[in-house]
Amino acid sequence: MLLFYLFLLFTVGPLTELSLLYYLGMNVGWVETVSLVLLTGIVGAALARWQGVVTLLKVQQRMAQGQMPADELTDGLLILIAGIVLVTPGILTDLLGFSLLVPPFRSLIKRGVRRWAKKHMTLQAGQTGTQFWSPGPPLHQPEEILEAEVIETRVVD
Repeated sequence: MLLFYLFLLFTVGPLTELSLLYYLGMNVGWVETVSLVLLTGIVGAALARWQGVVTLLKVQQRMAQGQMPADELTDGLLILIAGIVLVTPGILTDLLGFSLLVPPFRSLIKRGVRRWAKKHMTLQAGQTGTQFWSPGPPLHQPEEILEAEVIETRVVD
């Protein structure tokens, strides 16, 4: 099924884009069409860069507060995709890219991505430390995270 979707993406998508660009070039003019494609690429890349920097600052702020920046990372991925499709010449790719840069539309896409991820992905966490190195159960299960400083280390045979 994935192969079929990739086939559609790499054949039908470009053919549709070329048809739209040809139609626009014939009815509006080739110079205007090429100018429009270049302008949307430049403006779109600048907008994606700006929103990417803002999102990166939000990620850093959330991490500094000790919180997981899941929403901001998803925003960053969607902004990256928007930047990629905006520098790709075409009318439909520009519409998709600009729509991914609009926060309300991006939040709709994020909800869909979350639903898909919950359905198709599993998260497994492991414990490191004592349990990893010893064959038995952990000797001590801490209830809270303590701050500590390593003073000395040594290898025990």
